[in-house]
Amino acid sequence: QVQLVESGGGLVQAGGSLRLSCAASGGTLNMYVIGWFRQAPEKEREIVAARGFETAVKYVADSLKGRFTVSRDNIRNMVYLQMNDLKVEDTAIYYCAAKWRGKSTYSYWGQGTQVTVSS
Repeated sequence: QVQLVESGGGLVQAGGSLRLSCAASGGTLNMYVIGWFRQAPEKEREIVAARGFETAVKYVADSLKGRFTVSRDNIRNMVYLQMNDLKVEDTAIYYCAAKWRGKSTYSYWGQGTQVTVSS
């Protein structure tokens, strides 16, 4: 079983940056893909980015390319979401989740971290 803990959220002004961290433990992590999701109030959850620990999987939602990047640290079992030029509409709870590579369903979820962007 994989455990995930997010950190790095907070309050930032529009135009600012944040880096979210997802610490993963348990399981055979090199077989997993870590996804970043977000959910804003009264909106559906959406995928933001994804990165495999030992695979070439690297994805950022088209609407966020140029502002968000995803990276990994295989030694520390961390996946990062760098968010630049933040906008008010980026305000949401951000979650990291893990899925077995090749599978479509994310089975393990962190508790989430709040990101609030003020105007």
